[in-house]
Amino acid sequence: MSDRFDLPAGFRWGAATAAYQIEGAVDEDGRGPSVWDVFAARPGAVRDGHTGAVACDHYHRYPEDIELMRGLGLDGYRFSVSWPRVLPTGAGAVNPAGLAFYDRLVDALLEADIAPLPTLFHWDLPQGLEDNGGWLNRDTAYRFAEYAAIVTDRLGDRVPTWITLNEPFVHTVFGYALGTHAPGRTLMFEALPAAHHQLLAHGLAASILHGRGLEVMLSNNLTPVWPASDSAGDVAAAQAYDVLHNRLFTDPVLLGRYPDLSALGVPDDIFGAVRPGDVDLIHTPALDGLGLNFYNPTRVAAPTDPALPFDLVGIPDVPHTAFGWPVVPSALTQLLLHLRDSYGEALPPITITENGCSVAGDTTPDQPRIDFMATHLDALARAVAEGIDIRGYYTWSLIDNLEWSEGFSQRFGLVHVDFETQCRTPKASYVWYRDLIAAHRKRFSK
Repeated sequence: MSDRFDLPAGFRWGAATAAYQIEGAVDEDGRGPSVWDVFAARPGAVRDGHTGAVACDHYHRYPEDIELMRGLGLDGYRFSVSWPRVLPTGAGAVNPAGLAFYDRLVDALLEADIAPLPTLFHWDLPQGLEDNGGWLNRDTAYRFAEYAAIVTDRLGDRVPTWITLNEPFVHTVFGYALGTHAPGRTLMFEALPAAHHQLLAHGLAASILHGRGLEVMLSNNLTPVWPASDSAGDVAAAQAYDVLHNRLFTDPVLLGRYPDLSALGVPDDIFGAVRPGDVDLIHTPALDGLGLNFYNPTRVAAPTDPALPFDLVGIPDVPHTAFGWPVVPSALTQLLLHLRDSYGEALPPITITENGCSVAGDTTPDQPRIDFMATHLDALARAVAEGIDIRGYYTWSLIDNLEWSEGFSQRFGLVHVDFETQCRTPKASYVWYRDLIAAHRKRFSK
C-alpha cells in the first residue's frame, strides 16, 4: 500500500471537523447563540428539524474522539473554534469557560502527539453580530480580528498554524445569496459585500497572527469549471462561474487584486464594499499555506434564466456520491495544475484541508468511501509528481456529523455515530486509512 501513493516524507495525514457540526452543548458554559442555532430553529430550514444542540456531543466526548484519532495514527486534526463560545455576542466580554474548552482540547491533542490545526471561522457567526448586519457589515471584519487576537493570545504558544476562514465562497453564496444555509438571506449578487468583508477579516487577522510569529492559512472550496460544450455561450458562462467560485476569493489574497467582475454584472467596488487600501490589507500578509477543500468539478452552460450569467448542469456518465456530487478524481489533479499555472510563484504550499464523500447507510457498505479516498489520493500524488508542493491531506470527516441544512441525513465520517446513543463505531474506511498512514510512515522509517 505504501507504494500506491507516491507522497513525500513528512506528508501530514489528518482528519477534519467543524464546531457546530460536532460540539453540541449550545447552551452550556456561557456559549452564546450562533446564526446556525437561529437558522436551525426555523421550520423547514434543516432537514427533519435536526439541530446542532447535541450533534456528536464532542464538547463532552472529545477525549473519546481523540482516542479515535490516536488509533488512526493522525499527524494532525483540523477543527474549528466556535466564535460564540469564546465571545457570546461576537464582541465584548470574553467567556472564560469557552476558551478553557479549547485549552483542554489542544492540550489533549498534543498529549496524543496530534498537531492541532484550528480554523477560526467555520460559518457559526455569533447571532449578535448578524443582528447588526453580519458579514454585510464591514464592522464584522474588525470584530473578527479582535476575536482572532483573543484566541491566539490564549493558544498561540502551543498552536503554530491557523486557518482564518473556511470556504468563504460557500458561506457567501449559500448563506447570503441563496438562503439555503444560515443566516438564510436571499440577496443573490448583492450578497457579495459579505465575500469582501470576510476577505478583509482574513487580512486583518493575518496581520495580527503574523505579528505573533504564527503561520496563517485560508481554506476555500475550489473547483475546476468545465463548459458544457465548446459554444461561445457555454465558454463565457464557465468563465463567469470560475470568477465567482474560484478567482473572487483567491486573486485578492494571492495577487493583490480582484478579478474582472463585469461578467457577473457586479461593479468593481462590489456595491461600495471595497474601499481604498482594502485589497492591500487582504494581500499583504502573505499566506503561509493555501487550504484546498475539494469535492467535485463543476459543469456550466449558458444561462436559461437571465438573472444569472450561467447554469450549473450535471456531469453525465460518472459515479455520484450519496449527496449527488459527481466523483471525478482526475479533476483534483487538473485543479492543482491550474492553480500552479495561474498563480506561479505567488502560490504557497497547499494542504488538502477537506476531501471526502457521503455514503448511504450506517456502517456498511463503506467501499465507496475507500474508493473515493484512494482515487483522490492517487490524483494528489500525480500532482506531486508534477512538482506541486502539497504538504498534507485532511479527510472530511473524522466522524459522522450534522451536515448543515441536510441534518444527519448525509454521513461523511470514517466513524459511524449513533446520534441517539452517541456510540462511535469505526467503519471500514477508518481501518483502511489507518493502514495507509502506517504504511506510509513505515516506508520512510527504514
